[in-house]
Amino acid sequence: MNLPNKLTTFRVILIPFFVFFLLAPYFEGYGNYIALVIFIVASLTDFLDGKIARKYNLVTNFGKFMDPLADKLLVCSALICLIALDRIPAWIVIVIISREFIISGFRLIAADNGVVIAASYWGKFKTASQMVTVILLVLNIQNTVFTVLGTVFIYISLVLTVVSLIDYIAKNKEVLKDQN
Repeated sequence: MNLPNKLTTFRVILIPFFVFFLLAPYFEGYGNYIALVIFIVASLTDFLDGKIARKYNLVTNFGKFMDPLADKLLVCSALICLIALDRIPAWIVIVIISREFIISGFRLIAADNGVVIAASYWGKFKTASQMVTVILLVLNIQNTVFTVLGTVFIYISLVLTVVSLIDYIAKNKEVLKDQN
């Protein structure tokens, strides 16, 4: 297993630890900070694995499949936890997770037809905004500036989620043409 795939696997392994520290009541307020560090490390592996894979020509089928799946698992796990902590409205998380299911379905249909669908810049912006949103909401700093900033990023993430979905469908609608 090459380094990018190890980083992707490491990101998946970090998810239950992130969830545990974010939700466990045992840490007298420090759980958020431990979870935050874990989330940031996991997010950095997302950046590093792709950069290393492209730079050193280490792109594999495992990486093509697992990297986006690891991102989805990380962000969706975080958002679901943040619903439980009453830091983000459930309907927004439902929209975000629904987009991920729709795109995954598109990718399965495309793969079945031998078509590889590349990630778009809108999708990359969406993921980055979601990661920043999660960081702000995990921090949970109770002052006006951070509250407003967190709310702004929630809605930026929501808008980018919808825009990236529309862009993805528009660019890949031919995948569905043969599915009648």
